[in-house]
Amino acid sequence: MFKEVTQGTMEITIREAERKDVALIYEFIKEIAEFEKLGDEVKSSPEILEKTIFDSGVPIKVIFAEVDEIEVAFAVYYFNFSTFTGKPGLFLEDIFVKPGYRKNNIGKRLMEYLIDKAKQMGCGRMEWTALKWNPACDFYEQQFGAKPMDEWKIFRLSF
Repeated sequence: MFKEVTQGTMEITIREAERKDVALIYEFIKEIAEFEKLGDEVKSSPEILEKTIFDSGVPIKVIFAEVDEIEVAFAVYYFNFSTFTGKPGLFLEDIFVKPGYRKNNIGKRLMEYLIDKAKQMGCGRMEWTALKWNPACDFYEQQFGAKPMDEWKIFRLSF
């Protein structure tokens, strides 16, 4: 567990998800999908998530940010590999802060936690995607100096 006090007396606790959190992970996935206007694309279920995250051996990680023991944000990430750097990378699949808790540095704390994790693991980079209309794009650029990779197209092959 990682604790940090921010703005006033708000204490943010960051913790790794456990098997008992599967329903909560699913709820966050549905919330981020609605926020991204992609609610119809969620094909997952708590059962699929449990098998994939906790039983498949695929190194998928989920963390939560808690305030007053209430989960108010989550992030899903995994490690990949860059042939250019010759090092692993941390890929942030999703990050989401519930609307009522935004502007309280919770997203920033999650990002800092993941940046520290990437550095501890010897990663050469950390990457993520964001929809172009998402106001968080400015946050990523201003707070962390992240650079959009406009010259790359993301392709997806779905099965």
